[in-house]
Amino acid sequence: MSIPSVQTVVPKLDEATEKMQTRLCRLVGQAIADYRLIEEGDKVMVCLSGGKDSYGLLDILVVLQQRAPIQFDLIAVNLDQRQPGFPEQVLPQYLTSRGIPFHIEARDTYSIVKRLIPEGQTTCSLCSRLRRGHLYRIASELGATKIALGHHRDDIVETLFLNLFYTGKLKAIPPKLRSKDGRHLVIRPLAFVKEADLARYAELRGFPIIPCDLCGSQEDLKRKKVKVFLQQWEQESPGCSDSIAAAVSNVAPSLLMDPHLFDFTSLTATVTDQPEGDVWLDHEPAPHEPVEASPQPIEFLR
Repeated sequence: MSIPSVQTVVPKLDEATEKMQTRLCRLVGQAIADYRLIEEGDKVMVCLSGGKDSYGLLDILVVLQQRAPIQFDLIAVNLDQRQPGFPEQVLPQYLTSRGIPFHIEARDTYSIVKRLIPEGQTTCSLCSRLRRGHLYRIASELGATKIALGHHRDDIVETLFLNLFYTGKLKAIPPKLRSKDGRHLVIRPLAFVKEADLARYAELRGFPIIPCDLCGSQEDLKRKKVKVFLQQWEQESPGCSDSIAAAVSNVAPSLLMDPHLFDFTSLTATVTDQPEGDVWLDHEPAPHEPVEASPQPIEFLR
């Protein structure tokens, strides 16, 4: 089911909501500018699950669409996985009331996952593959140039530690990703946004949240254990999550051990100063401080 837009409605906000929206617009605008997530003439397919993150993403992109110096289109897409008890009328009603064009795709991935994954095992691997395939197909059918997902800063940090602890790889979630076949670009405009800010914004805006008993609701997820670990760490050392998030975009390959990222074998002594050299020996790392997006004017929002 696809519904075109008539006129997007941006409701008036109270002071607290407007302040949070301004903050989120600044952070999302910074991510868009830093990684060139949205460009002139793009048609952005916003994946809307009915959770706080995707609602927040869509809402902020609608605001930026009206403020940005470039023209781009938005279409909200929901993949109805035929989850028992899913209130299928909620999203169409909300999107119609906002005047946002949308497409609802009904595909029974829920029963496939439940049938193939034994009880007690996590469903993420199969569920995400099924969803991804359908979303790529829908993007092609709709002519979307970008696919926007609602992963936020905390998702990125948690994924970094998941890979550190369980796969032995130093990787997280990128703000921009090209599909294997090269035909699709996936973007994550919430890359600089904290989950707590999205939760607060969802509360202030009164989004009609739809619960899900797939994915993150599973109690035995390693991701949940990592989340608890990071929350405890943040309580003991406030600001550490900000530092970790900043570190993901401030990498020094010469001070790691991956020969594919830095040519250690060709490293020889020289008679000239080397900027990165052995500066790590000079001092202890400075205490971490909360990392905020740049206070400079953001080109995307001018």
